[in-house]
Amino acid sequence: MYDFKLRKTMIFIEEISHDGGPVTETPRVRAAIIALVNNPFAGKYVEDIQPAMEALKPLGLMMTDKLIAALGGKEGIDAFGKSALVGEAGELEHAALWHVPGGHVMRERLGEARAIVPSSKKVGGVGSAVDIPIAHINAAYVRGHFDAMEVRVPDGPKANEIMFALAMAKGPRIHSRLGGLELKDVVGEDGLR
Repeated sequence: MYDFKLRKTMIFIEEISHDGGPVTETPRVRAAIIALVNNPFAGKYVEDIQPAMEALKPLGLMMTDKLIAALGGKEGIDAFGKSALVGEAGELEHAALWHVPGGHVMRERLGEARAIVPSSKKVGGVGSAVDIPIAHINAAYVRGHFDAMEVRVPDGPKANEIMFALAMAKGPRIHSRLGGLELKDVVGEDGLR
């Protein structure tokens, strides 16, 4: 019914050993996956687009599984985020289609993930960048995990495409030292603390 034909995926992985300070024994690892898909709503206004979220669930599942595999398994993954970038013939609401297929699937696959999945969305042309916000999977107030990962591809999204993105990380920012809720104090019951 909805043609979200996949053109390509890309995975980005960063291992961060220091950020101007001392080198850490265990690098922080951040990774993102993007998928460029056809936007079946490009160039026209469609009132009821909500059912299309169901059609995107297999994409969310595939991307989540690939990202977890790229990070060597789910052990240690303690931060996540999602984003969508709609090509110029689409509208911002088309990016919002990613709420359930992107966010809920990551929470289910990672298990015990109680925090809301932070999200960003925008409309942009070919080569535009998007920042994927990242936060702790169980306690959104863990300040040391507030982060973002920028992704872009040189040939997308085309005007009639959407670039869906997911990000995951292992550990807090390198040299995190600004206080707030610490990992050792996380209760993890309400998704906030």
